[in-house]
Amino acid sequence: MDINGSPETKSFHALLGRLKEHPLARVGPGLITGVADDDPSGIATYSQAGAQFGLNMLWTMPLAFPLMAAVQSMCANLGRVTGRGLAANIKIAFPPVVLQGVVLLLLVANVLNIAADVAAMGEVAELVSGIDRHLMTAGFVFGTLLLQMLVPYHRYVFFLKWLTVSLLAYAAVLFTVHVPWSQVALRTLWPHLTLNANTAAVVVGVFGTTISPYLFFWQAAEEVEDMQAHDANVALVSDARAAPTELRRIRWDTWSGMFYSDVTAYFIILATAVTLHAAGMTDITTAAQAASALRPLAGNFAYVLFALGILGVGLIGVPVLAGSGAYALSEAMGWREGLERKVRDARGFYAIIAVSVLAALAIQYSPISPMKALFWSAVINGVVAVPLMLVILILVSRKSVMGAFTASRPLIILGSIATLVMGAAAVLMLLPS
Repeated sequence: MDINGSPETKSFHALLGRLKEHPLARVGPGLITGVADDDPSGIATYSQAGAQFGLNMLWTMPLAFPLMAAVQSMCANLGRVTGRGLAANIKIAFPPVVLQGVVLLLLVANVLNIAADVAAMGEVAELVSGIDRHLMTAGFVFGTLLLQMLVPYHRYVFFLKWLTVSLLAYAAVLFTVHVPWSQVALRTLWPHLTLNANTAAVVVGVFGTTISPYLFFWQAAEEVEDMQAHDANVALVSDARAAPTELRRIRWDTWSGMFYSDVTAYFIILATAVTLHAAGMTDITTAAQAASALRPLAGNFAYVLFALGILGVGLIGVPVLAGSGAYALSEAMGWREGLERKVRDARGFYAIIAVSVLAALAIQYSPISPMKALFWSAVINGVVAVPLMLVILILVSRKSVMGAFTASRPLIILGSIATLVMGAAAVLMLLPS
């Protein structure tokens, strides 16, 4: 019997062909990076902001958008122009201690962040399916690990792009509840806030989860992966003929991806503000808690949408977290790296991914609370983000690194503002409450 010639197989291949022709399939790393920014731990932070402060935290997202987009654009340009990832560029331009410190802190923060993410995914999966959360967590961990190790990047990333649709769940939630749009517009532009330690802590958390170091390494590395996956496997600094097309693509891809991420975070804050905060539920500590709290307030449909969104972005966020650390350490050590390579050709790279997710899984069975892990991840990210952003600004401003494609003045200004905002956030975070 010819299975390949069966009507079902032909229909499947026809569907796959149509999906590959879809505009979404041609989008670059910016979209996945943006969605990974709204990982389950990020959803928990945005949910807490909406639950605790209502509509008065919506202003953070319009402010964060140009800042996060500028930083990610610089990282993407750095990868495509030089043909090297962020860590490889730091290794060439700075003393070894700079790279060693950044990579070590990144790896620790990523493991703690993965632990919080997979814990949230397991908890949400248990709410939806009734299956034990620890079993579900283990399933997600081994599932994402096997996908990264066994499926080539160009195929794996194709399905990751379709998972980004899961973020639309948070916009859909707003159709199930009453939204006072005039108040939403007013508080987005003119929030009513009391400046105290609690307010500062939430603002720091929102900016810290929105502008994260692991995304810097990931997007630069994925531009290199995409470059190597296509016929024109040449860095722009060596061959500028493709520069206008490539830099225009990066600009569109990154700004649209960050916009998608930012609008989704805005919707999460808004959804929890008009439901949880309005009902007096102001203390939300996990994304799963936010999902379950929606059920009696907005109905089963809103609850399921919120929960499915957590699972969808978790399946994107965990590989990005693990992969970013693997790229950083592999580039620092001079190892072969890349999700397009087979495991036997990049053993060190895949070993880092495996150790990261398995260490995160081990935390689930240890006395360490996943929320404590998330807290320390935020602290480490806050510490490492500011010097790392300064390093990125220096790299993209140097002709010795970027050739004729140094960053534009508007990009440098926005990147500098982002660094100052994150610096202020880090200081506030580290001050005693």
